[in-house]
Amino acid sequence: GWWVILILALAGGSAGYGYSLLQTPVYSSSAKVFISTSGGDTIQALAQGNTFSQQRVKTYSDLATTRIVLQPVIDDLGLNTTSPALAGRMNVAALLNTAIINITVNDSDPALAAKIANGVSTSLATVVSKLESPTGGAATGGTATVSPVTLTLVDTAVESHKALSPNVPLNTGLGGLAGLLLGMVLVVLREVLDVRIRTERDVKQITDAAVIGGIAFDPKARKRPLIVHLDPRSPRAESFRALRTNLQFLDVGRIDRGFVITSSVQSEGKSTTAANLAIALSDSGARVLLVDADLRRPAVAGLFGIEGAVGLTDLLIGRAGWRDVIQPWGQGGLAVLPAGGIPPNPSELLGSTAMAGLVNEFNASFDVVIFDAPPLLPVTDAAILTRIVGGAIVVAAAGSTHKNQLRSALAVLDAIKAPVSGVVLSMLRVKGLHSEGRYGYEYAYSQKPIDTVDFGVKRSARPLSPSRRSVREAGTHVSGV
Repeated sequence: GWWVILILALAGGSAGYGYSLLQTPVYSSSAKVFISTSGGDTIQALAQGNTFSQQRVKTYSDLATTRIVLQPVIDDLGLNTTSPALAGRMNVAALLNTAIINITVNDSDPALAAKIANGVSTSLATVVSKLESPTGGAATGGTATVSPVTLTLVDTAVESHKALSPNVPLNTGLGGLAGLLLGMVLVVLREVLDVRIRTERDVKQITDAAVIGGIAFDPKARKRPLIVHLDPRSPRAESFRALRTNLQFLDVGRIDRGFVITSSVQSEGKSTTAANLAIALSDSGARVLLVDADLRRPAVAGLFGIEGAVGLTDLLIGRAGWRDVIQPWGQGGLAVLPAGGIPPNPSELLGSTAMAGLVNEFNASFDVVIFDAPPLLPVTDAAILTRIVGGAIVVAAAGSTHKNQLRSALAVLDAIKAPVSGVVLSMLRVKGLHSEGRYGYEYAYSQKPIDTVDFGVKRSARPLSPSRRSVREAGTHVSGV
């Protein structure tokens, strides 16, 4: 999920940067006004004047945003605005413990911002002078006195060349941070709410059955399904050989070595798993029979490129003998029995006495018998066949099979007391967040070629022929293993 976090972080940063570019730049300019009082040369009079000035600062600060101060500025500069609107673009603050007022104006035009700040300062000084001037003398025919308060512009506002907003680095950083956090939340939610089987840990949460193998994901699996035969040195082929090795430790107390390969639903790789496992077993010198027991959607004949018109269905209805129907494949000890014609009652045929008799004959003639059966959830064929054969290997596609699907499939087997020999994870990623490290094959290894595999049966496995042995040794010499 790192790519989700990265993409959202980049998208957030880009959005913040784009937002900044679309905003109109705003410039700020400030002017400072000093308040002073006149009258009295003694220290006491000066102190009283200073106190008076500080007390008036807050009053004059509020006065600076009123219409009486702002309207003259609007008229003098010819601004197309109103007093309240102009006040909204201003910030008037009294500096703490001083007699100074800071007048700040924000505008898209830096020169105009400076003119408004200076104009407001001048207008405020004029208005305060009028308001603070005594008028009693004029009312009685006397002479009006001068205002005791004077406002002086001590710091003239100047044009700013740096925009106050937008803050492009800040907006870009905040956008990137928001995208990063959103990505992390999405990844965590995906992990918490994920209902798919992805790793061996997910399988162990559902069943106590052992995970006996992990088949590496191959994007070209549909073009080259028999990878053990076509590319024996690939990581995917190595994963089938690892499954072959683990298979000899399954059900050690059972004499017959027959296994039903099935899955929860279709498209989980059960047929290719059964086919490649059979090839890997035959490469080790074992006599192997691969039976296409999927009488609804047979696939084995197509995988091996053999004739599938006659097969298991013909045996079950007594139309032919199995020795006449099985087809040798390759140079090893592999024989393939196609499904034959599709019958109207597959479940009844697979659960018949004839099927039980065939299973016994197969076990007596081969070291290992692999049955490719239909998925467990759509039909009951695989569960019925497992009762006869004695063990099921359930294939679960990593990243595709739902946990409830695997749980329900195992429940189907448990309901009729059909034993589960193990679980195989197919389409397993060997890199990334959901990878299973133990199934990575990017390391160099050294071992002698295995000529035979002991499957705990009453006969020894057939050794490699001289020609096959010479080919194996030649390949070993070339590889430097």
